[in-house]
Amino acid sequence: MSPLSVLRVTSKVAVGSISKAGAEGMAIYATRVPEPLDARERRELCDLFEELGPAAPTLCEGWATLDLAAHLVVRERDPRAAPGILLGGRFEPMLDRLTERALGRGYEVLVDQVRNGPPLGPMAVPGLRTLVNLSEYAVHHEDVRRANGLEPRPDRPDLQDALWSVQRKAARLSLRRVDARVVLARPDGQQIVVGKGAEVVVTGEPLELQLYLLGRRGAADVALTGDPGAQRALEQADLGI
Repeated sequence: MSPLSVLRVTSKVAVGSISKAGAEGMAIYATRVPEPLDARERRELCDLFEELGPAAPTLCEGWATLDLAAHLVVRERDPRAAPGILLGGRFEPMLDRLTERALGRGYEVLVDQVRNGPPLGPMAVPGLRTLVNLSEYAVHHEDVRRANGLEPRPDRPDLQDALWSVQRKAARLSLRRVDARVVLARPDGQQIVVGKGAEVVVTGEPLELQLYLLGRRGAADVALTGDPGAQRALEQADLGI
């Protein structure tokens, strides 16, 4: 089965001239079903993991590709990791133990586990899986790509539109600590507005905006305009969850 798509096969009884001849036929139609975007990002990231090996840099401070692969495995295969990932603090020792255990499996095993996806459970439910994984895998894919000299991907309008939908839902949470009115703007003029006060406009494609909102300010291809004080407030704020 192609990794790019799966085939859904449906049947339909042939009518018309065949029925006139007194015979019934069966026509088989194959409909190409697009690969979910989160699955595509996962697959392409794993291909890049395999190409670069375990010691390649990433945009995640202190992490090589081995560390990132271990993070992805622990995140979706062990619920005990969630408090440490989301809250940190007193939950970090548990996360550290789970990560060390994962690292002990070796790079090839970890990459295989990432490629195979989460085990049966909430993270494997298609709709929920996409909701929680699309941004995760798109951003970590760029963490590896850009740290290794690869250029932005201009040929993914479906990914851009999907991430824009994510931002419409999550921008208020991501920007809640910014003491300014923040406008996220696509080059085509679409906007998401959050907050009150002096205004700062962040312009870029949705993937670039997502990188910016999730702490990759230096790697994100965005432009900031508007009130200088609002720009400073945004640049100094702790963004994300």
